[in-house]
Amino acid sequence: MRRRHGLALGLGLALLPGGRALARGAVQAGRKLAFPRDHGAHLDANLEWWYLTGELHGPADQTLGFQITFFRSRTGLAEKLHSRFAARQLLFAHAALSDIGQARHRHAQRIARWSGDEAAALARASSRDTDVQIGRWLLQRRGNAAHSVYRTRFGDPSAGFELQLELHAAQPPLLQGEAGHSRKGPDPDQASHYVSEPQLRAQGTLRHAGQTLPVRGRAWLDHEWSDALLHPQAVGWDWIGMNLDDGGALTAFRLRRADGSTVWAGGSWRDAAGRQRSFDAAGVRFTPGRVWRSPASGARYPLQWQLDTPVGRFEVRALLDAQELDSRASTGALYWEGLSELLDANGRRVGSGYLEMTGYAGRLRLGE
Repeated sequence: MRRRHGLALGLGLALLPGGRALARGAVQAGRKLAFPRDHGAHLDANLEWWYLTGELHGPADQTLGFQITFFRSRTGLAEKLHSRFAARQLLFAHAALSDIGQARHRHAQRIARWSGDEAAALARASSRDTDVQIGRWLLQRRGNAAHSVYRTRFGDPSAGFELQLELHAAQPPLLQGEAGHSRKGPDPDQASHYVSEPQLRAQGTLRHAGQTLPVRGRAWLDHEWSDALLHPQAVGWDWIGMNLDDGGALTAFRLRRADGSTVWAGGSWRDAAGRQRSFDAAGVRFTPGRVWRSPASGARYPLQWQLDTPVGRFEVRALLDAQELDSRASTGALYWEGLSELLDANGRRVGSGYLEMTGYAGRLRLGE
């Protein structure tokens, strides 16, 4: 279900009963997105997520990576049952914190059934604006459509951390694909509506190891919703969302077969002045480099990539090897998601952000 770019298509295999699609029509080419409404939940779509990642720095110059992702899945059950206890929707959340200097990665997860009642107190996803919550974990938006302000809180003592952040958008939303309609495969139905908020200025507090520390940095938010499932030949995907040091943003993804070949690819680039370019499937190429083997799952993840795009060649390099997440208690997937840096063709750092890789521990069959 992650994000970013079509990840929900994969996680959807696991979240929909029997791996089948439930509805069509929530994603339409040519549909004009309207904000703040489209920052909110789309309960007619089968799959949806809000995915927030970033790089933070503490007072002793610690480098930290964080992730909080909220997923929503329409179950297709009890559609006509008028009850606040009917499990029409499932809500999931994944959270992680990577301490690069200490080579430590912590993560936690949540799951809740939800009737779709937006007045629910403990688990909900508003259709009016970003306001999604499971217990104490939350992500909320306010402000005008062009300059969002987000608030998030997640983590707990059992996970070894709690993070509270306020995030300010310095730029308007980035509409991926064609005005927010993002293809995810050769079949036109394999698509999503996909909105990003790169270059979010983040500040807040981190509580862990008995201390409360101020943190600040940059973050990236993806919001995506879809009806369709992963292409039948695909086992997973590779994705990056990179905040460029010059104020720009770079997205790239590919859906991947079991032999490592590409089923579909795409992405985008936007500079600090707002000029944007979308990439088609032929314009993006991921070439794997150094591989790390997870001692927990045995999965082998490429942690160094050569990335060729229409705006240049880059190198993606993970800042910590052990950033694998075990979400089998919620969405059912093992995947790698972690803070990484972006280098240009001359080896100079030009940005940082998150790399996500799924399907390396086995084909995504979440919840089947």
